[in-house]
Amino acid sequence: MTYSIFSSDAPHPEPSSLTAFAENQLNRDAEHRDEESIQRALSKDGTHILAFARDRLVLKHDGQVLDPLFARYELQELDPDWEAAVLLGYRKTGEPRLAVPVRINADELASHYKPADMRSLWREFLLEGEILGEAAQGMSLLRWNGDNRFCGRCGSVMESRIGGYKRVCTACEHMIFPRTDPVVIMLTVDEERNRCLLGRSHHFAPGMYSCLAGFVEPGETIENAVRRETFEESGIHTGRVRYHASQPWPMPHSLMIGCYAEAKSTDIHIDATELDDCRWFTPEETLEMLDRVSASGNTSPPKGAIAHRLMRDWVEWKR
Repeated sequence: MTYSIFSSDAPHPEPSSLTAFAENQLNRDAEHRDEESIQRALSKDGTHILAFARDRLVLKHDGQVLDPLFARYELQELDPDWEAAVLLGYRKTGEPRLAVPVRINADELASHYKPADMRSLWREFLLEGEILGEAAQGMSLLRWNGDNRFCGRCGSVMESRIGGYKRVCTACEHMIFPRTDPVVIMLTVDEERNRCLLGRSHHFAPGMYSCLAGFVEPGETIENAVRRETFEESGIHTGRVRYHASQPWPMPHSLMIGCYAEAKSTDIHIDATELDDCRWFTPEETLEMLDRVSASGNTSPPKGAIAHRLMRDWVEWKR
């Protein structure tokens, strides 16, 4: 019997859980957020805080152990901006988690602190599991709040409300809520010839190939965004589209929507402004890139990236 990724079950119960930043298990308690949520959380014993120096998480560093969690009193030397604090949610133990920006410059931190951006936290394994997902949530929310200090309608000052999940204009009362930018990332598959389509962006590391990707535009379905972006970048027409996995991407607040697309044509016509190269790869060539053993020197995105998940799951799909 012939198997198709467009008609069979996924090789994992929930492949999204295998991507970086996705293991956040906090109870966000959204229906109970109000103007006192942050103060109640800060007054509770056992509350822990993630501190951010602009786009970098501050880690306590004793030479051996990296610790991202601060008690309230430990933040004082970092000059925390309590007015901009965000309540992330609650652990299963009931322990509150908050994100707080600090005013001290990351490059001026004392030696017992280590600042790290989101990519470094993931790629260098500085944080893993649930805490990495919590840091991603905190980074996205702090960035959104910081980027929307003034009203887009009248230009007046906006204030943070309900624990950092709403901003309200102090003049015209215009309300805005946290944004998530949807991005489709797709592995186009030529099932007849058993190969997949991968491309190289101009800013990629030498030899790295990945899935094609692009932002979903207003009024567009996920499926149509997959078809449009694939055709625009590679000239390949696609038919069936299957959702596979998603990944929070806190750079600054995107959601990567991973899909498989069925190739309906095979001749590649590259958009040179978007891609440096684009080509078809066999399962064997793809696996070599994933395992970093390709004789050509080609590589894939690292483990934890949704592109890596799409590529590996295609290779390992039961056929």
